[in-house]
Amino acid sequence: MTSGVTIRSLTTISELTEVNKLEAEVWKTTAIPVHQTLTAIKNGGIMLGAFINDQLVGFNYGFPGIKNGRLHLCSHTMGIHEGYRSKGIGRLLKLKQRGTALAMGYRLITWTFDPLESPNAYLNLQKLRGIGANYIENIYGKVEDALNAGLPTDRFQVEWWIDSLHVTEHHSFRQSIQLSHDKTVIDPFINSQGLPELIDERNVVDFTIKNQWFVPIPWSIQHIKNVDNGLAVDWRMKTREIFSSLISNGFVATGIKRLEENQVHYYIFEKRDSLQINDDRGVL
Repeated sequence: MTSGVTIRSLTTISELTEVNKLEAEVWKTTAIPVHQTLTAIKNGGIMLGAFINDQLVGFNYGFPGIKNGRLHLCSHTMGIHEGYRSKGIGRLLKLKQRGTALAMGYRLITWTFDPLESPNAYLNLQKLRGIGANYIENIYGKVEDALNAGLPTDRFQVEWWIDSLHVTEHHSFRQSIQLSHDKTVIDPFINSQGLPELIDERNVVDFTIKNQWFVPIPWSIQHIKNVDNGLAVDWRMKTREIFSSLISNGFVATGIKRLEENQVHYYIFEKRDSLQINDDRGVL
């Protein structure tokens, strides 16, 4: 439910100070200094705030980056107040970010997310139509905040080609994609604790024989981590190898099938060169 939410750009020191406070509350860690965010938004960055009844309940911050001669917007942090999550505010912030970035001349927005966090995967890939383009192992090192403690900080780097047909056209057909065992890279099972776990051996090793693959992830890695952190690490290490292999073979993550009744969801991987992303082959 997103009625009554206002999204707008934030530019003043007082507004950025409110973001600083909310960021510290959301992430339970030291927030980005106001002098840094202020400098960034005066030089091509974007800070957006989500308000309900004039109360700041969410934010999204990005700054300009350049790689291989290509300018893009690095979407660095987004946070929603605990009492306002799962109401579509994150999606509204990202859509406003896209419109603002397009008006400023950006074509590409990038950010990272934990590939084992299925709600983030659903927003980033299924709703926004970003692609999981790169896999980076332990990018932030050891992080001890509430979400990251206990696991290596592996991340997907999302590429969001905001003026491409991949993003702008309706892709409802992915909702009807049927899982098939012959395209599933590794099988999950429910262990004696009632938790989803991965078998020790892959089903397949030759990614070149098909144009689409499925990879399972748990419906809640945080729940698994709280019950059995060793199992959470096992999910990280096994999926790390699979994700890296798929991407090195020209695949990217394009969506996710949510199957709550099985305690697992499934990533959809497709060939990058089959997508309408208009990237001029300038891959980051």
